[in-house]
Amino acid sequence: DVEHRFPRLRQWVSGQSQPTLRQLESLAKFTVTPLGFFFLDEPPEEPLPVPYFRTHGDEVSHDSSPDLLDTIHVMQRRQTWLREFLVDQGQGMLPFVRSAELDEPSAAIGQRIREALGLDLGWAAREPSWTEALRVLREAMEDAGIMVVVNGIVGNNTHRKLDPDEFRGFVLVDEWAPLVFVNGADGRAAQMFTLAHELAHVFFGSSAAFDLREMSPADNRTEQACNEVASEFLVPRLEIRQIWPSIRDTPDRFQSLARGFKVSVLVAARRALDLRLISRDEFLAFYRDYVDDERRKAARRPEGGDFYLNQNLRVGRRFASAVVRAAKEGKLLYSEACRLTDLYGKTFDRYAASLGIGGL
Repeated sequence: DVEHRFPRLRQWVSGQSQPTLRQLESLAKFTVTPLGFFFLDEPPEEPLPVPYFRTHGDEVSHDSSPDLLDTIHVMQRRQTWLREFLVDQGQGMLPFVRSAELDEPSAAIGQRIREALGLDLGWAAREPSWTEALRVLREAMEDAGIMVVVNGIVGNNTHRKLDPDEFRGFVLVDEWAPLVFVNGADGRAAQMFTLAHELAHVFFGSSAAFDLREMSPADNRTEQACNEVASEFLVPRLEIRQIWPSIRDTPDRFQSLARGFKVSVLVAARRALDLRLISRDEFLAFYRDYVDDERRKAARRPEGGDFYLNQNLRVGRRFASAVVRAAKEGKLLYSEACRLTDLYGKTFDRYAASLGIGGL
């Protein structure tokens, strides 16, 4: 709490006393605020560089957190570098970026997405679990040329956790280096739907940040179209309608759908709502119980894991591999490679080695 850390904060604000420069520097660091802002009469508004769609309410950009702003700015820098690198390497534009129109049938776009990723209609069903299907989807997106980043903190700063209630993800569209970012602080059960929603954004050519509360889109035509395409891509309408009559009265109907399509039960329930197979009240009751249970489990789950494997998600294997190759070939300064990946010294060297590209 900022007032606990700075007990004289109210006196500084009211003008009863003045902080020292060192105290101001400490406050700026603690609140992630540029020092110069404290000397302005009014705090400046720093809008997001992309449209920001909320499920409940209008598009807004003036109240975004410093964590979201900083994350988007870092991703923009990485995207700009990769785009220039790929152009310099002679790579052409990705043909699927901006290839879809809003008035196209969602099933047709879903099929084009599968083709672009090298996935057939039953790709997920062959995986042993939905978590494995999620990994396959991430890797297929990167293989197709999309930068995929999954992170629940700002960079590697564990003290700056991203809030899934603020945003679930964002998309930065580019013909050479499209980037999708998934808030890793969100439950994994929702991440596959977020990825599919972001894929649709790439095909429509629409950059955006969104919260997807209750896995519902904002009141915006593009957002709604992205949700329809995501649903069709993950759980095709014709297939679910064939299965539903035999399971609709069973207590584990969502689990049955999830097992069949290798999606989380959350995605299965959402698809049933989209097709009006269940009521909105039924879905919301299930959704809230599921999310509450997931958050309780997450609170008990130990943090950590393999640091270097985590970087494949936090940095993105496609981007990191390009940076390491460029540094190895002398096309990028070592210091700049560290800055781009937010990994320094031996940490960067070990991660570079883990990619199997060879030493610098």
